[in-house]
Amino acid sequence: MRVLYVVQRYGREVAGGAELACRQFATHLGEWGHDVEVVTTCATSYVDWADLYDPGTSDLDGVTVHRLSVPQPRQDRVFGPLNTRAVWSDTPVALHLQREWMRIQGPNVPDLAPWLAEHVSDYDVIVFFTYLYNTTWAGLKVAAPRAVTVLHPTAHDEPPLYLPIFDQMFRLPSAFAFFTEEEASLVTRRFGITPLHDVIGIGIDLDLPANPDAFRAAFGVHDPYLVFVGRLDPGKGSDELFDFFVTYKRRNPGPLKLVLVGDPVRPVPPHPDVVPTGFVDVEMRRAAVAGATALVQPSYFESFSMVLTEAWALSRPALVQSHCDVLRGQARRSGGGLPYRGFAQFEAAVDLLLADPRLGRDLGAAGRSYVETRYSWSAVMDRYQELLLYVRWRSLL
Repeated sequence: MRVLYVVQRYGREVAGGAELACRQFATHLGEWGHDVEVVTTCATSYVDWADLYDPGTSDLDGVTVHRLSVPQPRQDRVFGPLNTRAVWSDTPVALHLQREWMRIQGPNVPDLAPWLAEHVSDYDVIVFFTYLYNTTWAGLKVAAPRAVTVLHPTAHDEPPLYLPIFDQMFRLPSAFAFFTEEEASLVTRRFGITPLHDVIGIGIDLDLPANPDAFRAAFGVHDPYLVFVGRLDPGKGSDELFDFFVTYKRRNPGPLKLVLVGDPVRPVPPHPDVVPTGFVDVEMRRAAVAGATALVQPSYFESFSMVLTEAWALSRPALVQSHCDVLRGQARRSGGGLPYRGFAQFEAAVDLLLADPRLGRDLGAAGRSYVETRYSWSAVMDRYQELLLYVRWRSLL
C-alpha cells in the first residue's frame, strides 16, 4: 500500500504526543513494507507555527517527508482573545467566527489544499492525525471526496470538540483509528455517528534499558519519589499536582519528593521537595520513571497516555486523574493504576503506596502484563494494518 500521512508537525524535535504517535505509526508502517509519505509544515512549535525546517522533500527513518511553509506565524495577541471568544464563550458562536478561529489557530498552510488536490490519487490511503488543527479540517475536505481517508482524531472531552465547525468534518473520513474505547465512545456520542473504526492504541517498546541510578546521580534524587512526565502546563494538570503534593508534604512530613520531567510553560515555584528537571532525553526520562515509587498522570484531557504505558512497560504503578475517562479506563482495564479524584483520594493513594511496597509491585506487574498483551508494536500494527487494508478493500467493491 502507498500511504500518506497529513499532520501539523513532524520530526524528531517535535515532542507532542499526537505528532510522536504519527511518526511512530508512519515509521513502523514503512518497516512493514509499505510505501509511506508525510505532508506536513516546516514548523516545530505549535505556539506560532513558525518555519524552522526548509520547505521541500526529505527522508526521515525511511519515510518521505514533504514540508510546506507557514507564511505567517500565528500571533498570540490576535489568537488569544479570539480563542477565548470562540471556544470558551457561554453563548453560541457564529460559523464565520469559528472559521476565522480555525484559520488563525493554524497552522495556516495555503499550499496544502493545492498539494493534496494534485497528489490525492497517488495514494491508496490518506491518514489524518488530530481533529483539532487546520491541516485536518481543510485537508479532509479536499481528500475525502476523492480518496480513502482515515482519521486519528486524538479526541478528548474538551471545549473545542463541541464547536459546530467540526460537525461536518467528522462525517468525512472513510474510517477512524481510535486510541481507546473511551475516545471511540466520545466521538460516537458527540457527533451521533457510528463510523467504521477500530480501537488501535499506540505501541510501546517493551524492553528498552533504563538506569534509575543514573537519573538519581544526575539530579541528586533519593527514594522515594513520585514522577510526572510531560509539558508543565495547567492544561495537563501539573499545577494541580504541584498544589496537591505541597499540601501532602505539609500534612505528611517525610522524605518523599516530586520529580517534574518536562519543559515548563512558566517557572515552577521553588519547593525543597520538588525537583524540576526541565527537558531531558528519552533515556533519562525512562530512567526517571523506572526508579519512581509511582508515575502520576494528573491530566483532565487525554485521548491516550503514552507516558502511562511507558511506566507500565517499566513495571511501575501509576496514579491517574479520575476526572479523565480515558485514564480511568486505562487504569481499570490494566489493573496497573490507582485513580484519584481530588486531594483526599490523592493523599490516600500515596499513603497506600508508601505503606505497602508490595502493592506497587503488584500494580506495576499487572500494568506490564497488560501492555505486553495489548500494546506491543506487533499487536498494534496487526490491528492497524488490518484496518487500513480493509478500508482500502471496501473502496474497491
